[in-house]
Amino acid sequence: MKLVYFTHSLRSCWNHGNAHFLRGVLREFALRGDDVVAMEPEAPWSLQNLEQDHGPDGLRAFREAYPELAPRPYGDWAACEETVADADVVVVHEWNEPALVAFIGRLRRQGGRFTLLFHDTHHRAVSDSDAIRAFDLSGYDGVLAFGETLSEVYRRWGWGRRVWTWHEAADVRHFHPPVQEGPRRSLTWIGNWGDGERSEEIESLLLQPARDAGIELDIHGVRYPDDALAKLEEYGARFRGWLPNAAAPAVFARHIATVHVPRRFYVTMLPGIPTIRVFEALACGIPLVSAPWQDSENLFRPGEDFLTASDGDAMTRHLRALRHDPELRAALVKNGLTTIRARHSCNHRMHELLAILSELRPQPMMENAA
Repeated sequence: MKLVYFTHSLRSCWNHGNAHFLRGVLREFALRGDDVVAMEPEAPWSLQNLEQDHGPDGLRAFREAYPELAPRPYGDWAACEETVADADVVVVHEWNEPALVAFIGRLRRQGGRFTLLFHDTHHRAVSDSDAIRAFDLSGYDGVLAFGETLSEVYRRWGWGRRVWTWHEAADVRHFHPPVQEGPRRSLTWIGNWGDGERSEEIESLLLQPARDAGIELDIHGVRYPDDALAKLEEYGARFRGWLPNAAAPAVFARHIATVHVPRRFYVTMLPGIPTIRVFEALACGIPLVSAPWQDSENLFRPGEDFLTASDGDAMTRHLRALRHDPELRAALVKNGLTTIRARHSCNHRMHELLAILSELRPQPMMENAA
């Protein structure tokens, strides 16, 4: 099978969490023996920011961790048309330009023999629905949505049974506990400050509880403005800057716990969708404490796979307990790993996509068909 995936960037994970899951699941297809082609623009903004901040070395961690993947940068659409001509499956991510999304759809309508899917892994369908509805998806066979609440949005838009919930998952080939345990200390949080959509939550559910629990805090991420850096300094948190996602397992291995602070849209408007960091942290065997979010799809076992904190006081209590109770830490690690390995690896998602494709055998689609 030839699988072509159009992504904003597979090379860069600078403020681009979609790259995490895509690297892992595309590698699963490649190792299965499929012809996997990842197409991305020559200079996507994520890659531009990465190279501006870190130069060519910023890509080293990706290249070393994913030798099976060789993304193809394209400068014009002729290369895209040529690539999909003999494809069996084409998937287009919603971070692509609307014009490209429409162009690939036209190729399908004009007789393309591939199955064409649109992949949505963002909250824009509810936070900026006009931007998503502006996409011309008339040539697409179906939609992959990364949570059931997002799938429901597409069903309301008329996609019916042609939308499938396809959650992100952990790349357990790379995200796993350390082969040999070393010393662990302090708390880590890997996340971007962003546009202020969770700045209050970061302060009340991470910075203040860590300080009140007497546990040191290391923070990795990008897009931290001066006022955010001042806030981190106020609470005594150590800002470590950008971290290549491929380097995250080594960071998790040096810390006793981490925290999940969901973006507000995934609490209020798209409940039930965890970020990729939840999957990755549990896969790495690090105890996790989560700020409030509703696990409406029963992906995990809250209270067993990770601890939940309804407010800052509860978060402080959990962090104190994790700091002083190795048995609690060990139980969370065991339970979290069990759930990831049983249900939430990229290999699981590969088989889920294969099942979806079996429902969508390519059907003729011509613009002038009756």
